[in-house]
Amino acid sequence: MAPSSPTPRDHAPADGAPRRGAKKGAWRKAIPTGLGIALLGAIALGLLPKPVEVETAPIHTGPLKVTVLEEGKTRIRQRHMISPPVPGYLQRIILRAGDRIEAGRTVLAVMEGEWSTFLNPRARAETEARIQIAEAARLRSDSEVDRARAALDLAQKERTRSQALQESGSISVKEWEAADNQVTVLTRALRVAEFSRQVAEFELAQAKATLQQAQAPNGAKAEPYRIVAPVTGFVLGVSEENARWVAAGTPLMEVGDPRDLEAEIELLSSDAVAVRPGAPVSIEEWGGPAPLRARVSLIEPGAYTKVSALGVEEQRVKVRVEFTEDLPADHPLGDRFRVEARIETWSAPDVLQVPTGALFRRGGDWLTFVVENGKARVRKVEIAHNNGVSAEIRAGLRAGQRVVLHPPDTLSEGKPVRPRENTRP
Repeated sequence: MAPSSPTPRDHAPADGAPRRGAKKGAWRKAIPTGLGIALLGAIALGLLPKPVEVETAPIHTGPLKVTVLEEGKTRIRQRHMISPPVPGYLQRIILRAGDRIEAGRTVLAVMEGEWSTFLNPRARAETEARIQIAEAARLRSDSEVDRARAALDLAQKERTRSQALQESGSISVKEWEAADNQVTVLTRALRVAEFSRQVAEFELAQAKATLQQAQAPNGAKAEPYRIVAPVTGFVLGVSEENARWVAAGTPLMEVGDPRDLEAEIELLSSDAVAVRPGAPVSIEEWGGPAPLRARVSLIEPGAYTKVSALGVEEQRVKVRVEFTEDLPADHPLGDRFRVEARIETWSAPDVLQVPTGALFRRGGDWLTFVVENGKARVRKVEIAHNNGVSAEIRAGLRAGQRVVLHPPDTLSEGKPVRPRENTRP
């Protein structure tokens, strides 16, 4: 009898063994579930807040300086306007602006006098009184020169002692620079005193020459009246060059010494109230390779109205600035040259400070974002002095904290942040 063919039941797996079809069915059910979970995770991850990329900077302590920057111009400190003391006929002036003159030797102008006026007894008495005044002014200028020379001699000795102490480390560099700067300032003061003495001698010579003209019996024997240079320097400008009859006191020309320069800065009155005499000044944008050191010598007590380029009326105050170092010979400054002056109004060597780019206003308060544990936190701060780059912190922050620079509008309290690669150290 032939064997029967096997039936499907004969090939059934033993009891307890998994079937192949059941495995495929389980995978088919698990795949959609897994895809759904992955999709839900992706959606949840997408809904999480993304970190905002920001630039940060640290809160630190260091020197802070507040300055005022304004335009101005140079001017010769001691200028002299040449004018005849008496009326007369002026011969043509041949000098021009820029011509060099020498005190007591260069003839600036020649006049032929009006003899009827010269012989006037009242004019003679006035001339004699002018001589006495000029002699008193010369004596006073002599004493000023002696005082300035004595002060300079003392400052030079003090600088020599300070230099020895500075080399041995007994005094700081700042004290040595102060002693050296004092010598420079007193040297300029001596130069000014000597200039004043030259002017006094010139005025005395003018008065004596006028008296000699008045004592002449007639015009034929009187010598022409020559006005000589009162100082060594240059002609700054000629006001009257034609030959004609001029009255007493008519401006003829202006002379001065360009080495005796100062700067005249026009500050807003609101800025001028913070400036003090002796404040350090840096002269910039004057045409030379480096800024020049100077200091405030005078703040004029009165203001004046000036219309700005935008048509706004401003109250301005003139501040006189004197140079504390010699001007470079290869870049000479002249009279009425444009300069920019950075005047120091406040400074401190060790101040807790924050960049001004991290500050913003909300109402009447100053706020900033501090980075803590990767999140931005709003902090209220109190600031004092501000120079436009950094501000002094009085309360609200401490050294070592990092703040967000130029926070975007999308940044808010508690939002995650991520510092950029170019974040300041």
